[in-house]
Amino acid sequence: MTEENSRTELGQLGEFGLIDRIASRVHLTLPSSVRGIGDDAAVIDPEGLHQLITTDMLVEGVHFDLGYVPLKHLGYKAMAVNMSDVYAMNAEPRQAVVALALSNRFPVEAVDELYEGMLLACRNYGVDLVGGDTTTSRSGLVIAVTMLGAARKEDIVYRNGARDNDLLVVSGDLGGAYMGLQVLEREKSVFQESGAQPDLDGNDYILERQLKPEPRRDIIQLLKKLEVRPTSMIDVSDGLASEALHLARASGLGVRLYDDKLPIDPATYSTARTFNLDPTTCALNGGEDYELLFTVAQSDFEKIKGNPHLSIVGHMTDAASGHVLVDKQGGVHELRAQGWDALLTR
Repeated sequence: MTEENSRTELGQLGEFGLIDRIASRVHLTLPSSVRGIGDDAAVIDPEGLHQLITTDMLVEGVHFDLGYVPLKHLGYKAMAVNMSDVYAMNAEPRQAVVALALSNRFPVEAVDELYEGMLLACRNYGVDLVGGDTTTSRSGLVIAVTMLGAARKEDIVYRNGARDNDLLVVSGDLGGAYMGLQVLEREKSVFQESGAQPDLDGNDYILERQLKPEPRRDIIQLLKKLEVRPTSMIDVSDGLASEALHLARASGLGVRLYDDKLPIDPATYSTARTFNLDPTTCALNGGEDYELLFTVAQSDFEKIKGNPHLSIVGHMTDAASGHVLVDKQGGVHELRAQGWDALLTR
């Protein structure tokens, strides 16, 4: 099949044809999803639970580069980052709506690939896609996902519940997504300058951290199994330093982070050194790890110590003690957020 024959222009289907094509691939599975695509609005039954709503917008040229991001991975990530926000409230994501703005450079097959990734994420995490919108873009691709979650009122965890002396805990490891991005940007530059094919061998872990992040539903399940309820929680999207400051300021507290406690995967560490970057800086400010950062009472220490999925990276302090990072030599430095800022000009 030639490239010309394999490309179906969006105009051949039209908006309603495209919606019908998407709807034909969507199957609702949750009892709370009463009505999905096909009416003017979806119908959701909260089943007596509190509902949570979050949204994220991904803009081509700002949040992603289609020069090296496959559309299927992009679709998966668009869903995953919204699910992560719901898990960060100790809730379960249930339904999603998706709005797309597309330029005419995207054929129908590209939309199919994008939705293939979205629907895979939905299947993996038990979420129903119940609606959305499509429109024309005069520039690049824009994806806006709104995620609905649900939880019992007493189970929801906010950012402002931390207490003085609470332990600060993070799941997984940090900095991998940022180093994956550095590898992709490097190989893109090499290709543009010389035409050489990308050399991505040996970087599978950090590339997956960047291209296909997994929201940490397993950590929510683990904490329930351990009978540990976080006092505050946030997901690590903009960097550990930024998120620790969010928890501290929302709770009216100080925070003390320890450099030697930061969980950094060996692949992340070695790649950072290859790029002449400080692995600690990557862990603190890289962002897009989508791990969960939370506080727990000191009395829960025995329940979480030594768990391979969790690292105690610091503790909360009184507000007067400030926000600090303790380096490996014991030196104390002001903790600064140097990660992603959505409103800075790129």
